[in-house]
Amino acid sequence: MTSSLRFLSKGNVLWSIANVATWQWTGYNMIIIFAALQAIQREMFEAARIDGANNWQIAWRIKVPLVAPAILITGLFSVVGTLQLFSEPTVLRTITGNVTYNYTPNMIVYNLAFGSDQPYYSAAVAVVIAIGAFLLSFGFLRMLQRRNPDE
Repeated sequence: MTSSLRFLSKGNVLWSIANVATWQWTGYNMIIIFAALQAIQREMFEAARIDGANNWQIAWRIKVPLVAPAILITGLFSVVGTLQLFSEPTVLRTITGNVTYNYTPNMIVYNLAFGSDQPYYSAAVAVVIAIGAFLLSFGFLRMLQRRNPDE
């Protein structure tokens, strides 16, 4: 008995788009986090080992706290990138009817400008999206600042 999972069905197409977008940006995020790991001075690890720390303790008590700002910035980029989602659903729209012309905010803007010939309305919606991205980013950073008031 085989069970076929339909990735582009109405209930799964959002998860398919999320999967594509996640893997598209994973390398970029890993480069940022890897650069943050490389910036940690090796003497900190040596000092922790002399103090008796094992690999697990070094990872959770030294590496993760020092890499946390890089992880937070990749989180911020992901929040903004979510509002900019356009290519993935547009490509999948060509092979499934479950992605409509207004599936994401940027698809709405594009279709208003070029499908409905309403460039001014499209521009207004794009400005609202930009303001929304700013407010989400600002709120995200404020929330993090409240959590870490010493930064």
